[in-house]
Amino acid sequence: MKSLAIAALALALAASAPNARAAEPLWPPKIVKIIVPYAPGSTPDLVGRIVADDLQARHPGASFVVENKPGAGGNIGTDAVAKAAPDGATLGISLGGPLAINTLLFSKLPYDPAKDISPVTMLTSLPSVLVVPASLNVNTVAEFLAALKRDGAKLAFGSIGAGSLSHLTMEAIAQRAGTSMVHIPYGGSPQAVTGVIRGDVQAACLPAIAVTPQLAGGQVKILAVATAQRSRFLPNVPTLKESGIDVESDAWNALIAPAGTSPAIIAQINDEVHDALTKPSVRERLETQMIEPTPSTPAGLRARMDAEIRLWSDVIKRGDIRIN
Repeated sequence: MKSLAIAALALALAASAPNARAAEPLWPPKIVKIIVPYAPGSTPDLVGRIVADDLQARHPGASFVVENKPGAGGNIGTDAVAKAAPDGATLGISLGGPLAINTLLFSKLPYDPAKDISPVTMLTSLPSVLVVPASLNVNTVAEFLAALKRDGAKLAFGSIGAGSLSHLTMEAIAQRAGTSMVHIPYGGSPQAVTGVIRGDVQAACLPAIAVTPQLAGGQVKILAVATAQRSRFLPNVPTLKESGIDVESDAWNALIAPAGTSPAIIAQINDEVHDALTKPSVRERLETQMIEPTPSTPAGLRARMDAEIRLWSDVIKRGDIRIN
């Protein structure tokens, strides 16, 4: 009987061993690199560092390093993620441009977002606003559209770069109005805002956080938000759709990994980042920049990437917009 009991115990221990191993954390390795395809101080960089800080606090035995690889509309950094080993040691912050829209703007990308990227989760979104200089003497989207139809070819809009979301949104507005505007690309939001204030351009669609500090001076006006619904940060500002123009754009960030990364690792990272984005301390840091946490499933991120291509393909084609 004693030998039978010992044998039974041995079998029980053997049976439980795989479960015990399965319960062990799969991730992270000792060093995790988070690649941001934009410059330090950009919104993706800010989001990446906030996420990295929380992951570091959860895993004090690991090191989470944010590495900026800007250039080519986000393609360089996103390509670095796509070509990394799929072992959980490299993640990336990316967004609609390099994950979707750039497939329409560039004749050839060094990576294929549909094949070379494993979606992890949506991270955040932030509202963009249609802003005009006070000197334009318009107070509503309807008045702005009337000015476009009357003098569109004489008016210019600013953006944060050719092919950027701010460029495409203004192009879509002009197309819906049945006219065109002169495009003046700037190096970033601060320069574009300055262009609006000075009246060098007569409109721009820019991140709200870049515009709202300038409202007190009375030199610029926000006419609408470009998001599908009103932003809780600007509850009294109507959407473009409410204002009679069927244009919608949403600046969002996401977390990605190289294709082939283990689904178990993807699931663990997804869970941990979801937890991070629900923390009051994390949400507070994001909300100071008017950034809204918007976590999703990996499939939800993939669907968003596909939807972004559908959303902008016609605008890009009609506007004959190409980067190379």
